[in-house]
Amino acid sequence: MRAVIVDCAIYRNGRRRQGPADVVAALEEARGAVDAFLWIGLHEPTEGEFDRVAEEFGLHPLAVEDALKAHQRPKLEVYEDSLFLVLKPVVYEPEADAVSASELMVFVGDSFVVTVRHGEGAPLGEVRRRLEQQPEILRKGPTSVLYAVSDAVVDHYIEVAGELQVDLEELEAEVFRPSGTDAKNTASRIYTFKRQVLEFRRATGPLGAPMERLAGAGVPYVSEEAQPFFRDVSDHLTRATEQVEGLDRLLSDILSAHLAQMGVRQNDDMRKISAWAAMAAVPTMVAGIYGMNFAHMPELDWVGSYPLVLVLMAVAVVGLYRLFKRRGWM
Repeated sequence: MRAVIVDCAIYRNGRRRQGPADVVAALEEARGAVDAFLWIGLHEPTEGEFDRVAEEFGLHPLAVEDALKAHQRPKLEVYEDSLFLVLKPVVYEPEADAVSASELMVFVGDSFVVTVRHGEGAPLGEVRRRLEQQPEILRKGPTSVLYAVSDAVVDHYIEVAGELQVDLEELEAEVFRPSGTDAKNTASRIYTFKRQVLEFRRATGPLGAPMERLAGAGVPYVSEEAQPFFRDVSDHLTRATEQVEGLDRLLSDILSAHLAQMGVRQNDDMRKISAWAAMAAVPTMVAGIYGMNFAHMPELDWVGSYPLVLVLMAVAVVGLYRLFKRRGWM
C-alpha cells in the first residue's frame, strides 16, 4: 500500500502535523481533533490497494470504480458521505509539440481528502507545497484542497493554450509561405494539431458545469465563503475554453486556406500544361498537314516553302507564348 501513497499528512489549524503511518489511524486522529483533516495522495492504485481506503473512508462504490478504471470525463458527483470530482490535467511536451492528458480524481468528505492520479502529468507535490506555505487557506479544511487542485489544473490550461497559440502561429506562417513548403507534410501537421486541440477540448469543455456547480450553493463540503474562489476558477476555465475554441476555429480556417491554395496551385499547373500543349499543337498541326504527302500540294514545289513553313510555326509559337504570358498562364 505504501508504494502507491505519494504523500499522507494531517493538517490541523492550517499546519502540517506528523501523524500515524497507518491510514486508518491517521483518519481517526484527524476526525478526533478540532479543525483538522487528512490529505492522502495516491498514484494509480490497484483495486486491492484501494479497497481498504474506500472501505475506511466510506467512498461510494461507483466513485471507486471510476477512480480505478480512469478514462472518465470531467464531472462532479455528490454522494451521501463524499464529494467526487474528476479533472483532466493536460501537459504540453515541447520536444514533440504535443499535448497529453492525464486524470485526477478528488474525494472530499468528513475531515479527509483523497486524491487519485493516473498518468505522469500534473503531479500534486507543488500544489501541496504551495498550500502548506499558506496556512490561512488550509484552515478552511478539505474545501481548500479541492479549490487549490482545481485552480492549479485550470491555470495550467491557460499556459498550455498559450504555448499552442505559438505553435499555431508558426504553422500559419508555414501555410501562407509563398513557396518551398511540402503540401502533404503541412496537411498532416494541421490534422495532427487539430487532434491535439480536440484532446484539449475534452479536458476543458465538460469541466464547465462542475465548476459552476461548485461556485453555487447547495453543494456539500463546500462552504459559502469558498464559493467566490470557485467562481474565480470558473472564470479562468471560461477563458481557457474560449482560447481552445479559438484555436480550433483558426485551425479549421487554416486547413480551408491550405486546401484552397492547393486548388489554386493545381489550376496554375493545369494552365501551364495547357499553354505548353497549345504551343506544341500548332507546329504539330502544320507538320501533320505537310506530312500527308498528297500529290497536288502546289506549295511543295516552291523553293522557299520549307523555311517559310518553319518561320510560320516559329511566329505562331512565339505569338501564343506572348499571349499566355500576358494572361498569366506562363
